Amino acid sequence: MAIATKVQTAYGELEGICGEGDLRMFLGVPFAAPPVGDLRWKPPQPLAPWEGVRKADQFGARPMQLRPFGDMNFRSPDVSEDCLFLNIWTTAQSAEERRPVLVYYYGGGNIAGDSSEPRYDGEALARRGIVSVTVNYRLHVFGFFAHPELTAESPNKASGNYGYLDQVAALQWVRENIAAFGGDPERITIAGESAGSISVSVLHCSPLSRGLIAGAIGESGSALPPALAPLPLAESEERGVKLAQAVGCETLAELRAMPAMELLEAANRVSPGAAIGTLDGYLLDKPLLDTFKAGEQAQVPLLVGWNSEEMGYAALTGGPEISAESYAEAVRKRFGDAAEEALRLYPAGDPEQTLQSATDLAGDSFLGYSTWKWSDAHANTGNSPVYRYYYARPRPPMTPEFADAVPALAGGVVRGEAAKAMARPQPRGAVHSAEIEYALGNLATNKVYAWTKEDYALSELMQQYFANFVLRGDPNGPGLPEWPAINRGDAPQVMVLNVESGAEPEEHRDRYLFLDAIFCK
Repeated sequence: MAIATKVQTAYGELEGICGEGDLRMFLGVPFAAPPVGDLRWKPPQPLAPWEGVRKADQFGARPMQLRPFGDMNFRSPDVSEDCLFLNIWTTAQSAEERRPVLVYYYGGGNIAGDSSEPRYDGEALARRGIVSVTVNYRLHVFGFFAHPELTAESPNKASGNYGYLDQVAALQWVRENIAAFGGDPERITIAGESAGSISVSVLHCSPLSRGLIAGAIGESGSALPPALAPLPLAESEERGVKLAQAVGCETLAELRAMPAMELLEAANRVSPGAAIGTLDGYLLDKPLLDTFKAGEQAQVPLLVGWNSEEMGYAALTGGPEISAESYAEAVRKRFGDAAEEALRLYPAGDPEQTLQSATDLAGDSFLGYSTWKWSDAHANTGNSPVYRYYYARPRPPMTPEFADAVPALAGGVVRGEAAKAMARPQPRGAVHSAEIEYALGNLATNKVYAWTKEDYALSELMQQYFANFVLRGDPNGPGLPEWPAINRGDAPQVMVLNVESGAEPEEHRDRYLFLDAIFCK
């Protein structure tokens, strides 16, 4: 029997494509009106219905962005402000199947990324009985720009969170339409890595989305300090005014009239780093930590963790050369009066100990602590299980085709003459973003590394854990090492994911309590 590739949604009929076996894919599905023209810097608006059959056979345009990260590969045709698309993978054959749903948000510092990236492909998990969805959201100045004029024109008196609001709109579209693809709108788990994980923590707490989800997965990051913690509205507006002036625009009308790429390039010259959300009183009515303290977050199961080398030690020391003395000096410069306690917890010593302490402190200060804090805060006031992991598998060597490459930021690589000029230490552990292809079953899409049978075995284990969590809110299953929840039992147990995986007692809580006093005063 032929597989039906046409599906009726609330907005019109879609025609997807078939993969191998019973897989169906619906790519480039719009979930909101194009945010162009006067809709630049407005919340996502309702999608207009279409007549006839709309093809859903190729990825839509990716959000406006430059190329700051070397580990991103896109299957989308181009960049555009008209970018609010999602993609669906399903092996369900009827709307009556009601399978659990995974909605995945990409990383990239809120300035880059795309739902078409092969590492996020939804096929592997779809073959495990899940309806997989990846989502685009606005980035950089288009997604995270606040301004007094924007706040004044908003019926919610809010500005600055357009990228996050896109994520909410996609979630609402999924709730409304996913049953047609065999999904269960009451069993939606949201997930993401890096900025995508930070997004999940925002949606976990936002009054606009926390009633829409049944579970959450966070890989390396939350919107708790010191990562991309949302700023007060007045501060975001002030930043927006300065940015507008720097790009030569005095009014909102001028900003909206500026060509998209011209605006992006000008804004990037002024503010090239990660983009930060806003405590706008609408999407976020209070800081996330206050929401957790009040127990107002979504009361759903949480699976969360981070990697053994989220950031290299050079980010702390300022370069590849390191000694016990230079490390201690960098710690004193970074932590001031608290430096001696930092050095007690992350001690300098022989070369190996110094390297490891510096790597740990750099990674914890980047995203490790904020991810720990998310899990700890939800465990304290949530009524659902919290599962924490520590991902420790370093990537294998690169393939011969990449003999001229060196590791770069966020798991990317630099090749050729540029590589020769780089002085970057070799990774000591699992770098930031390294776990994505393992967890989502997409190792084969990454041609840079010479994957081994041990890598594929770890990927199989992680896929089972993630799929079980989406299916039942619990990663455990027959034949798998037991993964205890950190808020069930006497002592927190953490799943260490490596060639040999297993639950171990929580280590270094004293380190995170120290950072807690620094970052969450």
